[in-house]
Amino acid sequence: MKKLLALIFCLSVFNLCYAQKAAVKGNVLDTLNHVKLSNSVVALLHAKDSVLYKFARTNESGHFNFKDLTAGKYLLLVTYPSFADYVEPLTLSDTTVVSYDKIMLTQKSRLLQEVVIQQKIAAIKIKGDTTEFNADSYKTQANASVEDLLKKLPGIQIDNKGQITAQGETVKKVLVDGEEFFGDDPTLVTKNLRADMVDKVQLFDKKSDQANFTGVDDGQQSKTINLKLKDSKKNGYFGKVSTGAGTNGYHDSQAMLNMFKKKQKIAVYGIVSNTGKTGLNWQEQDKYGQSMADNAVSDGSGDFYIMGGQDNEFQNWSGNYNGQGYPLVQTGGLHYNNKWNQDKQSINGNYKMMQLYMDGNNTEATQYILPDTVYYRNAREEFKNSIMRNRINGGYEVQLDSSSTINLRVDGGIDHKISNSRYSTAFQAEDSSMVNRNQRLNSSIADIGTLNSNLLWRKKLKKKGRTISLNIAENYSRTNGDGYLNSITEFFQHGLTDSTQLTDQYKTTNNENISLITNLTYTEPLSAASSLVVNYGININNSHSARNSFNKGTDGKYGLQDSIYSNDYAFNMLTHKGGLAYAYMKKKLRVNVGSNVGFTGYHQQDMYHDFTQERSFMNWYPQASVRYSFSQQRRFSFNYYGNTQQPGINQLQPLRANEDPLNIYIGNPELKPSFGSTFRLNYSDFKVLTDRSIWMGVSYGTTSNAISNRSTIDEGGKRTTQSVNVDGNQNANVNLNMGWKIKKIDLRIGYNMYGQYYKNVSFVNSELNITQSTNTSGGLYLYKSKEKKYEQYLNIQANYNTSQSSVQKQIRTNYWTYSIAHNLDLFLPWKLQLHSEINYSIRQKTAFFTGNNNVLLWNAWFGKKFGKKDVVQVNVSMNDILNQNIGFNRSVNSNYITQNTYSTISRFGMLTFIWNFNKVGGGATKN
Repeated sequence: MKKLLALIFCLSVFNLCYAQKAAVKGNVLDTLNHVKLSNSVVALLHAKDSVLYKFARTNESGHFNFKDLTAGKYLLLVTYPSFADYVEPLTLSDTTVVSYDKIMLTQKSRLLQEVVIQQKIAAIKIKGDTTEFNADSYKTQANASVEDLLKKLPGIQIDNKGQITAQGETVKKVLVDGEEFFGDDPTLVTKNLRADMVDKVQLFDKKSDQANFTGVDDGQQSKTINLKLKDSKKNGYFGKVSTGAGTNGYHDSQAMLNMFKKKQKIAVYGIVSNTGKTGLNWQEQDKYGQSMADNAVSDGSGDFYIMGGQDNEFQNWSGNYNGQGYPLVQTGGLHYNNKWNQDKQSINGNYKMMQLYMDGNNTEATQYILPDTVYYRNAREEFKNSIMRNRINGGYEVQLDSSSTINLRVDGGIDHKISNSRYSTAFQAEDSSMVNRNQRLNSSIADIGTLNSNLLWRKKLKKKGRTISLNIAENYSRTNGDGYLNSITEFFQHGLTDSTQLTDQYKTTNNENISLITNLTYTEPLSAASSLVVNYGININNSHSARNSFNKGTDGKYGLQDSIYSNDYAFNMLTHKGGLAYAYMKKKLRVNVGSNVGFTGYHQQDMYHDFTQERSFMNWYPQASVRYSFSQQRRFSFNYYGNTQQPGINQLQPLRANEDPLNIYIGNPELKPSFGSTFRLNYSDFKVLTDRSIWMGVSYGTTSNAISNRSTIDEGGKRTTQSVNVDGNQNANVNLNMGWKIKKIDLRIGYNMYGQYYKNVSFVNSELNITQSTNTSGGLYLYKSKEKKYEQYLNIQANYNTSQSSVQKQIRTNYWTYSIAHNLDLFLPWKLQLHSEINYSIRQKTAFFTGNNNVLLWNAWFGKKFGKKDVVQVNVSMNDILNQNIGFNRSVNSNYITQNTYSTISRFGMLTFIWNFNKVGGGATKN
């Protein structure tokens, strides 16, 4: 009986399995309105000959279901009147069940509209990692600059200083036809190149040349804009000359000439100005392989070396103008680039010089939060600085044969910098009683030289995908300078002077840094879509710092060396590094995953105290990235980078730096390298028909052995700080930008949301301090224009900041800031134009920062154009019409909060003459 039941059961199961055959089912809807399309014709055709196999119509719910299908290859065809046909191939096995949740049909009229738009060239295209804007889709006025064009592009903002932000990140470089154009000052390009010359604006994250060649990401990237010029605009010359004179001694004169002949470009410019608006955006981040961190050099595979240092009296002023004070700049430059020999050879070169004078004052209010009390510091600085800077950089690339190239880049500069500052500070206890008071003078003269070079050899071997490349980079810098410190400090007890400290010193510094970074990379294809990457490199970094202080003797000479504030130190570092990476690339999917391992040796020599120290470390450098393209206009990416930051010599050198006698910094020769992990998610989407764009990014970072500070403030208000390693530092960022166009009223609208979270670990008076701070902002922008009538732009932003330290959790700093910006251009009859810029900044007061720092800044000009092609323009302008401009900055640190107000350029009027000239393109005439 049991055997019979078992037999019946087996036969039943066999019959059930045999009866289960393939099936196809799904739902048909309208793409636009998501309406269920009943009575749609659904057919299954044999793939080999398109002969009909099965036929059905959708029910009232738009559903269809084919059952008992035979295995094979088919075409699924869905049709509906006035809609485009839907066809999709599919393969069925004996038991396959294919379910289509939504088959979206597009109306033929709408599809035709999309085709027409594509034929007119879509305003935005996404090509791999590049977002490309078609310049002709964004109308600009005659003689408009590239800056005017960029302001119209979704996802890109430009502030009143010309700084460009794209997709939530600062744009570091602006290229022209893929080449650097005056290198490190994007405003020279955006303010002087004409918008009508641009064919495409390409926005992307620029990677290292070696990463682009191997296809394996090395973590180095910077937001970059490339301006692709129209072919018809690459022959001839063009430029602009403007000169202006104003009230209160203000003046602004500038000229630029560009000469293009096919692939050869020559440009020259000159600027003399004291308005603070042009010629001041030089950067010092041209060390090859350099990261975005100031003074940090990357070896290209996750190691960062601090080339400069902190608390160096000769580096306190960067040599740049950041809005503080009153500048006078005299600058000029020359650019040349060319390609020849069928583009097998190319050269690019820039020379720039600048003389900058700057003076002004700065007032600072700081609240120090300690475990058992609170201190307040008020300081005022009067400064007078100048710098003479010369810079040259260039590149040469040659294609040796069809499979190999050599690329050489060189950058060098010489600076002569003079800095003079007078300080007065007052330090008060929580009950407002005086703790100390200081008056001091700091003066210094420094000569700074840099020389950086990079050589890259690339070779494609016979087998497709097999490559080898060698990268050698060198970075050299030196600083020689001297200066004086004169200081008098009064210490108080119970409101009365308790003691006085005098400091009168002559100081010298001689710093030298040199690094040699090599990396050999080999790529072996595993299949048509995947490859293995092997790399090995040796990195050498040698630093030397000799800093001496001499006290003034009874003979009036500075001949007494102060051993406490003097030191001679050398720090040499050698790293051997190698690793593997796997790369996979298909049409829609790209994957990179791998890791390096490095063995680093430290040789630290304190020559002042005759002490030598040897240490060694092993570090890992993992990296992974995934990018998936849903379509040409929509993509998603994930990136992970692990990197190591090595301490710099000024953090290690056991020297007490007393440039501010009440804020002493001490080096720590026991510092270890820190390891940081960064995770990033990015999503972008653009809809052609609706002109809707979305950019979204999320990132999270954590650091072990982070280099932080241990600070101690004694009863006399003297603060001593030393760098230490800590664990637990974290940061997170969220960024969302969305824009679309309301076509009925021709209005472009967009909003952005941004959030930051920081967790920083430090020590305050020997107690562990965890500072948690957030910065949350949101904004709305509107743009509307009517050709030859008006253009207007409105941007409203709200920002909320919080900060709390664990040493006193009851003290929490919260405040709002708001900004409203409105730009208006009216194009009036008789070639008249009115331009207005209004920026209203609202800054919430706090319990400590009680001053009113709200500013309504209004700038405007009225101009008239002359000539057949509007080549001459005369403007009457007024800067800061309401005379309310206030220099302002507020920052939150580990256990202190600081607010700065500083002198800055305010109201003045100016009369300006502008001449635009050009002779470009085939039939253009000279203006």
